[in-house]
Amino acid sequence: MEKQRATFGSKLGVILVSVGSAVGLGNIWRFPYIAGEGGGGAFLLIYLLCLLIMGIPVLTAEFFVGKYTRLNAVGAYRKLAPRSPWVAIGYNGVLAAFLIYGFYSVVAGWTLHYVWESVTGALAQFSTPTEYEEHFNTFVANPWRPTLATIGFMLITHVIIMLGVQKGIERSSKLMMPLLFVILLVLCGRSISMEGGMEGLKFLFTPDFSKVTSQTILNAVGQSFFSISAGLGCMIVYASYFGNSTKIGSTAVSVALIDTLVAVLAAVMIFPAVFSVGIRPSAGPSLVFITLPNILNGLSFSWLWSTIFFLLLALAALTSTISIHEVVTAYVSEQWNVRRNSAAWLATVAMLVLGIICSLSFSVLNHWKVGGMSIFDLFDYVTANIMLPVGGIFTCLFVGWKIDQTLLKNEITNYGTARFIGIKTYVFILRWIAPICILLVLLNQLGIVKF
Repeated sequence: MEKQRATFGSKLGVILVSVGSAVGLGNIWRFPYIAGEGGGGAFLLIYLLCLLIMGIPVLTAEFFVGKYTRLNAVGAYRKLAPRSPWVAIGYNGVLAAFLIYGFYSVVAGWTLHYVWESVTGALAQFSTPTEYEEHFNTFVANPWRPTLATIGFMLITHVIIMLGVQKGIERSSKLMMPLLFVILLVLCGRSISMEGGMEGLKFLFTPDFSKVTSQTILNAVGQSFFSISAGLGCMIVYASYFGNSTKIGSTAVSVALIDTLVAVLAAVMIFPAVFSVGIRPSAGPSLVFITLPNILNGLSFSWLWSTIFFLLLALAALTSTISIHEVVTAYVSEQWNVRRNSAAWLATVAMLVLGIICSLSFSVLNHWKVGGMSIFDLFDYVTANIMLPVGGIFTCLFVGWKIDQTLLKNEITNYGTARFIGIKTYVFILRWIAPICILLVLLNQLGIVKF
């Protein structure tokens, strides 16, 4: 199995597919919001520090697990720690990927539908935030349209997965990631050129340390962890496709910095636009499906700008769903010993059922509640607030305590061909700093500890 394992064909492919996994809708609707609330430039400085001392080390640890074992998330831990409880980390990642794919594809389907409505001019008929909000609520409450959009998005992802590692995942990333950057830059330029747009940039990049609180620091820690797709198994699976010459340390740095660049560009795109009309950005669907469409509608050629914007969202979502799907596909293929295409079909069909249920939880299944939450909200809450932090914590502990430091250093340095200074400091971060920081995020999200 290992001898026949596919690998990415180039260094550029390695970076682009890894960045594609990290870049998602959260970069576009969450980062700008928490950056603004956290003091703009002050938050950026704190975030970069958290990325340096926690995000990059955790990402490097997941790259190590994948590249050294060349197996799926479960198989990797089973190889490194046979017949031990550590294998549960891999199962946690696969299950989290399965659940996330179900509800994330629903939101991804919304972006696809809004691309269509932008092209046809259907969104241009509204003129107030209230009308856009009513339109969005009516859309998600319809049992057919959002469900069909979800199915369509899942099928697009399925086709790419079926094409394989190089022809599907790597080739699509080489096409989509540059396109995503071009679209981002175009929208940034248009946003900055709006009247009053420079005030948004001033707000974003001027450090305001008076807004920095313990919650701000915790948000920066959480963002530096979640933004790189840690704790999910995506980076382990992708690293299992790295070539022997791939340097996981420098690759982790490149991926983290490019992911941050996308998030900052998203903020540059959003803040000038919302400041130009005198409103403050909010996180989540209300920003991208209500606030920004209303702003874009006031521009010349509004249908074009709206189409470009939602195409950006769709691309960001697709690069993420590909990596999430691959976690489940690789697990089914290798652990159940079935052909890759059959594994992809099994994964797609199972997650398709889950996605349909999540989509219908806004309409005909909205009476299905668990702890007062819909199925969609339940999966979101359990994965983001529990499973991913727990996976991240135990990944750090596993690599920091279980793995021999010499082996870890050899793999990170490609057995002496790449520089790596401070293995003891790196291991100390994995053993203590990173897991404690992630634990604080977990406890805060669960409401056990308030900051």
